[in-house]
Amino acid sequence: MEDIQQRVTAIGLTPKQTNGMQYRHVGRSGLIASAIGVGCFAFGGYVDQATTCAVVDQALDLGINYFDTANSYGIGKSEEALGTALQGGKRQQALIATKFGNRTGDGPNDIGASRMATIRACEDSLRRLQTDYIDLYQLHWPDHATPIEETLRALDDLVTAGKVRYIGASNMFAWELCEAHFTAEKYGLGKFISAQDHYSLLYRDIEKRFEPFCVKYGIGMTHYFPLAAGMLTGVHQRGAIVAGSRQDRNPNTAAWQSDRNWDVTEKLQAFAQQRGWTLAQMALAWLLSRPATFTVIAGADKPQHLVDNVKALEIRFTQQDLVEIDRITLVDEDRSVAPPYRTLRPEKVHEFEAMQLARAGAPSRAAH
Repeated sequence: MEDIQQRVTAIGLTPKQTNGMQYRHVGRSGLIASAIGVGCFAFGGYVDQATTCAVVDQALDLGINYFDTANSYGIGKSEEALGTALQGGKRQQALIATKFGNRTGDGPNDIGASRMATIRACEDSLRRLQTDYIDLYQLHWPDHATPIEETLRALDDLVTAGKVRYIGASNMFAWELCEAHFTAEKYGLGKFISAQDHYSLLYRDIEKRFEPFCVKYGIGMTHYFPLAAGMLTGVHQRGAIVAGSRQDRNPNTAAWQSDRNWDVTEKLQAFAQQRGWTLAQMALAWLLSRPATFTVIAGADKPQHLVDNVKALEIRFTQQDLVEIDRITLVDEDRSVAPPYRTLRPEKVHEFEAMQLARAGAPSRAAH
């Protein structure tokens, strides 16, 4: 209380120190999120309740307010664990982003984005999270069996009812996000302010068509698997996943272990070490340099992971750094345009954006 009284002025409170945390608007909305977020997939399962509480407390102490979960993570267990960890007056400090649309039960309406499924899923999430509103409610996957207008009207009603503050999307193709955007505009419904998709230094296809749409129409981007399921942590080595780690226990880990991914990862590791950065911090910082990104949501199994992740905010890339990162990571030919256009219409080629700009003598958008 004394700290607050000392910061009171005639026009409100003076800003509180944020331990170096950065905050960004989510797209063109007024919602503000911490540049580093917490991926809560492992809460209530791989990460027990005591550790979940410790991670959440550490996040809040660092100025992190963005917590990303979903009703399908542990079939509700992640939401329950997060809701418990935010009790005791902590809820107001947090921005809860949860999702709906994946199957969570055996009934015909326990999946998808119909009006019934959407409203039921929201009410169930509110109960598990022990809160009366969700800050950012995201469609987890597009539901091709339900018209997007129906989904948007249900979400608009949830916003009107005060159960949801903002809405977002996840795993949409660019055309699907475009359809949703202009359907909302046509009928005067709330628009998606964010899009969450798979994006990392190992998988950059999203830059070809999806990212430009988000930049143009002011949709904030956040990304899952920013560290490529552990590949970009710098902890594991080719053929030697650390015993006892989450990756060691995950049956999907092998799917990431291609020779191409290891070749790129090892070069990125050397690049980061030459500059005194960890690979994980560089990978997160690079995503934050992208023009539409508002936060990155790496999972945290222990409080120290968040302390390490926040150090990514200290990294500053030069134009030459970005060009070299392009050279290392964009090793697959862009097949989104016909070969003649690579020479005749270079602006149509989306790979090596920073390198193209450097050759033209123009500043990179990603450098700011």
